[in-house]
Amino acid sequence: MSTPSICYLNGEFLPLENAQVSVLDRGFIFGDGIYEVIPVYGTNPFRLKEHLQRLDNSLKAVRMVNPLSDAQWEDMLTKLISQNSNGDQSVYMQITRGVAKRDHAFPANTKATVFAMSSPLPSSSKTLASEGVTAITLDDIRWRYCNIKSIALLPNILLRQQALDNKAVEAILVREGMVTEGAASNVFIVKNGVIKTPVKSECLLPGITRDLIVELAVKNKLPCEETEISEAELLAADEIWLSSSIKEILPVTRLNDKTVADGKPGKVWQQMQTIFQDYKQRLRDGIEVE
Repeated sequence: MSTPSICYLNGEFLPLENAQVSVLDRGFIFGDGIYEVIPVYGTNPFRLKEHLQRLDNSLKAVRMVNPLSDAQWEDMLTKLISQNSNGDQSVYMQITRGVAKRDHAFPANTKATVFAMSSPLPSSSKTLASEGVTAITLDDIRWRYCNIKSIALLPNILLRQQALDNKAVEAILVREGMVTEGAASNVFIVKNGVIKTPVKSECLLPGITRDLIVELAVKNKLPCEETEISEAELLAADEIWLSSSIKEILPVTRLNDKTVADGKPGKVWQQMQTIFQDYKQRLRDGIEVE
């Protein structure tokens, strides 16, 4: 019999199946909350400092006070990880504005609901890496502040489901002719050996893995630009990648039912994949990688 997953809820560690929140929690009623997902390799969180900074940025953007200091977050996560130590993990953290009567206005003096849980982190698929995945382009129908990691993800869910309905892994979103990101990922293209990714703005989430890819490219002298990418440039790209903390870096080999270049993961992706996997292994081994 498997060991029950232990979660954290409002200061207490308990079995996930025993965790409960009120139906009047504003996360349940309004989607009024923020979240983060952090991969853990071995017992070492992936870029914890950057994840906590993005969490704090999102909380400030929705006018919520961070309920814990960075040191308190780190202490809580260390304990959570140790109580779910069964290989690589994916830690989900969520903060809502708390329990209050249903009213659109911010409630006064309401205590935030703080929740975190751990799940086994699926290993990256060698088949997906060797063959690539299929994507489609869709209009970006989401709200204006996509840089906030809000739990209100219904538009993303609808877009991702539309991709799945079309036998694609992801939807690459386009707003006014320009690529923004995927429904649950950031987007890169390669053209003539140059890696390109959309510049950070309110139109996309500042991905932690995205930023690492840019850093690793610069460190390893791979040409890389943060720049606007038009839909036409996307369609004409030599390589297309998707990135996220869970997906890592996936090559797209079919887009809108057409092959991308020769239909195989490209040479630049292969270089970056090797660099990224080396970074990840060093983190798992507890070797300083920052």
